[in-house]
Amino acid sequence: MEGSPSRHSKFLSLVLRHKPEAAGIALDANGWADVLELLAALHRRNRPMTRPQLEQLVAGCPKQRFAFSEDGTRIRANQGHSVGVDLQLTPLRPPELLFHGTVPRFADSIRRDGLQKMNRHHVHLSEDRETASTVGRRRGTPTVLTIRSGDMFG
Repeated sequence: MEGSPSRHSKFLSLVLRHKPEAAGIALDANGWADVLELLAALHRRNRPMTRPQLEQLVAGCPKQRFAFSEDGTRIRANQGHSVGVDLQLTPLRPPELLFHGTVPRFADSIRRDGLQKMNRHHVHLSEDRETASTVGRRRGTPTVLTIRSGDMFG
């Protein structure tokens, strides 16, 4: 695998979350890509990677961005898609409180209008303030909002 693992992870995120055509592959309705097709496509795009290297990248990702199918023949991003996929997730009762990390300039509109998914499929909520703060910090000084998620589950 040439280049840094971070570079490969970012490209894999692009392909499996947003633009599968960037690697010349297709995702199925549930976001899965065939592993052998992906590896061949990466090689054609001068981003060669072996199966063990791909497995290491997936296992070593602290944010667990990717997952293999049970039989190991397919791979997909776990979240953050801008392309329409059905991840077949089962709704669970949330904790009483969740947290949303943002920046101060958005806080008033969120308080006034509520959280909006905007161009995404979901709103990102965190189980702890620290994670929400880290998410908000990507765009500047973070503001963490507390969401009474238990009140929303019906």
